[in-house]
Amino acid sequence: GDLMKFHHIGIATKDLKSSLEFVQKNFEVLEVSEEIFDENQNATLQMIKTKDLNIELVSGKVVEKLIASKITYYHICYEVEDIYGKIEEFQKNGGAMLVSSVKPAILFDNRLVAFLMTPLGLVELLNAN
Repeated sequence: GDLMKFHHIGIATKDLKSSLEFVQKNFEVLEVSEEIFDENQNATLQMIKTKDLNIELVSGKVVEKLIASKITYYHICYEVEDIYGKIEEFQKNGGAMLVSSVKPAILFDNRLVAFLMTPLGLVELLNAN
């Protein structure tokens, strides 16, 4: 029950449309979600499935400071079978701090997500079901 599977990278952007356009011109895009506003994250989100990578575009207040610092890389997301167990494990194994508690994610059919600040930067955990 210890699955930890790469799910997507989150990219901060000021302009979802131009970021999406860039991806569509330069990557093999399989699927694009609607733009979705998630109140829990205070962000507008859009998921782009490309042939070998899922890219979540994140726009809004939550990423303003990053964008102002010219940082676009925002988080990496892993799918896990037991989000609470994995959070505990991350914390136990040193240097991981919960920065956003477990909440449903609108973009992922209200599956539970949590964000942790780790030595690798921000990691999102997404419950497998």
